[in-house]
Formats: sequence, structure tokens, C-alpha cells
Amino acid sequence: MSLDRPARLRRRAATLGLVGLFAALATAPAALAAPDPTAVSATIPTDPDRTAGTRLGDVRVLAHFDRAAGQVAESIALEPGGSVVIGMISARQVVRVARNGALQVLATMPLPPGGGTTTPVVGAPDVTGVARSDSGAVYFLYSSGQGGLTGIWQLRRSGEPRLVVPLPADTFPNALVIDGRRHRFLATDSAGGRIWQAPLSGGEASVWSADPALTPVGFFGANGMKIHDGAVWATNSDRGTIVRIPVTKDGGSGRAEVRATGLEGIDDFDFTGRNSEILAAINQSSKLVRVSADGAHETLLGADDGMQGTTAVRVRGNRVYVTNGANLAGNDPTLMLAKLQRR
Repeated sequence: MSLDRPARLRRRAATLGLVGLFAALATAPAALAAPDPTAVSATIPTDPDRTAGTRLGDVRVLAHFDRAAGQVAESIALEPGGSVVIGMISARQVVRVARNGALQVLATMPLPPGGGTTTPVVGAPDVTGVARSDSGAVYFLYSSGQGGLTGIWQLRRSGEPRLVVPLPADTFPNALVIDGRRHRFLATDSAGGRIWQAPLSGGEASVWSADPALTPVGFFGANGMKIHDGAVWATNSDRGTIVRIPVTKDGGSGRAEVRATGLEGIDDFDFTGRNSEILAAINQSSKLVRVSADGAHETLLGADDGMQGTTAVRVRGNRVYVTNGANLAGNDPTLMLAKLQRR
């Protein structure tokens, strides 16, 4: 996720990058993108048909958002019928975009007492990841910089959010995933470089993985996350990597394997349904890339296609939803829709 640079944070280290300060990361030393030497690189089968990978067509804007009002689109949860739920960073909102592009604000989170406190890394309260359960319940992450507000929230039918899983004030919860098989939430912590778990019924959270491959290199570590093929996959924005963390028989975490490198500023991602092929949102350089099973990657959509601070991607069937936060280029945050063309 990304926002504009608040004046009080311009004095921070030059490595400040994703989420409220991503533009500064573009000037950070290249060494910050180096893979974690303590992580284990997997032996990945070479994709025998790399040149015949997925392509995107019929790319169009489904909805425009109000950048001046803080509607920096950050995350996507799919709903039946083609609508989506999106987290809006500095607006502190959860919104629904209908299939025809109509926008409905579902919730706006209040500022913490005193007008807002400095959150870890970012500096301002933010709504980040969103998720939807099989029963239709909508959950989202709020990073407020205060205990009792930071954590996983549920959007109730009454429209009033309620905190279901508190997280420590010094965390920056970013991506939210529901692990239905084990009836739990998983949430990345970009400030602490770890993944938290908590019961789906709510309650106390615990650290599921603090593997070194998730840690930041001065600013922003674990970011996007998905469950796929018996493992939890996550991005590390500072290191420009995608890692795979095996899930053990008892639901615990194995040791992370680096599956792709050279993706500086990577944010969210999703699987295309073609084995372990991935579509990844690269916030720093405003593009959507295809990552093959062997870690090779190529740009599918760029600035000429309307990418502006690309933050999230979700795939359903042959439909691909992409959010742009417009934090690095332009002033037009959008939700875009494209057709998946598997070759």
C-alpha cells in the first residue's frame, strides 16, 4: 500500500517506501532489494512453456476514486455477482464497488483519540487489507498506532464495525487472509516482518511465522499474502521477493523458500489458476507483472495501460481486478478490470 509523504516523515530514512511513503523508496539504495541471505531458495522446476504464459486483454477502468479525499485503493476482496470490497488507505474506509462501477462506502474508521497518532512505518491511521468469509462476513485491517484500535475488524450488518482480533500497537497489519480449512485469520505485519494468526471466532493473536525472509530491510517487509498449494505465500516489498512458507501438518509454519526475486516494490499478488503462475502488483514502478513457476517475470500492464501506483490484484475465472493507488504517478486511483487470456 502507499500514500503521499506527510511532511513530518520526510526526515525519516531514505529507504521509506511503500504505503504512505512509497515514492521515497524509488530512491533507496539498490542493496535494499537484495534477497535475504538467511532464506532458503527452493529448487523450482523450470516453466517449459514460459513464452506461452497468461496475457491480459480488454483492459478498462471500472471505477475512479477520489484521491483528494484519501481514497487510495489498497486491497480487494471478491464478492458473488462481480462486486468487490476495497480498503481505502488514508480515507480509512471500506467501500464496495458494484459490477457497474457504482461506489458505496460501507464504513469509515474514526481517528484515534487526540486526532491520530503516528503508526509504525507509515505515520497515519490506515485501513489496509480486506477479506470476505464464505458466509459473507467482511473483515478488514486497521492500523491506528494505538492498542485497542489496531487489529482485525468485522463489518457488521448494522454498518458498525467491531474489533474481533486486537493486534499490538507497534504492528502494521497489511494483508488479511481467511484460512477456512483451519478456521483462522492470517495477517502480515509489514513493520515487524512477520505473519500473525488468530481464531476466526476472534480473540488473541499469536505469531505464526517470523521467518527472516519476511523481515524488512529498513522499512517494509511482509506485504501481500495468499494461501496456495499447501503453503502460505507472501511478498517482501523491501527485498523484492515472493516467498513460499509450507504449512505443517499441525498448521504451523515451515521454513520460507524464496520463489522469485528482482521485484522491488512488490505489493499484492494472486494466482492465475495455471499451476503456480502469479500476477503481481508492483507499486513502486506502477505495473502488473506475470511471474512464472521458475521465478521469471515479465510486465503485462504498465503506465501506458493506466497503471498508477499499482497496489492489488485478484483473479476470478477469466476476470482480473487491479487497484491503482496513484501514489507514485498521476492523480487517478482506480479499480480496473481485464480479461485473462490463458495460452
